[in-house]
Amino acid sequence: MKTIYYAATSLDGFIATEDDSLDWLFSLGSLNDSSYPEFIAGVGALAMGSATYEWMLRNAENVAAQTGSAWPYTQPAWIFSTRKLPAIAGADIRFVSGDVRQAHAEMRAAAGASNIWIVGGGDLVGQFYDCGLLDQLIIQIGSCTLGAGKPLLPRQLLSPALQLRSVRQMGSAMAELRYDVQKGEK
Repeated sequence: MKTIYYAATSLDGFIATEDDSLDWLFSLGSLNDSSYPEFIAGVGALAMGSATYEWMLRNAENVAAQTGSAWPYTQPAWIFSTRKLPAIAGADIRFVSGDVRQAHAEMRAAAGASNIWIVGGGDLVGQFYDCGLLDQLIIQIGSCTLGAGKPLLPRQLLSPALQLRSVRQMGSAMAELRYDVQKGEK
């Protein structure tokens, strides 16, 4: 069981535009041509920041058109937010705030032997990293630049904090890098 940050980023290191748009990503390839189907099959619980969740709410129709449901996950999800947000009907969602350690213990119990996916955003991932709870990063880098936006991981991780495990080309527009987080090295 691992806690994994699985995300796509622009070449210049942004996961979303300044106004939280992910539209830049969809022209770069299909999820079915990536490692996503295999990855999501091994996930037992999700952690998501409020900006990512609100993107899901704003784009529910598009998500439903692509996946068949406004909430495409069967796994329980912990949404980290200091604000009160609406729930999505039929989704197993738990709203939490504060220290990620308590929620992580609950996610581990729910996930069993499966992995925990930190869906986003970058600051939430940084909180898991700061607490020593992040095990792996799977980062897909798109062949575009945004110039500004929401950073992939707004933390300083200096070598040897991350150990590169693999590199894979995905079509002509994406590359996937897998890193293990070296525990005790910050």
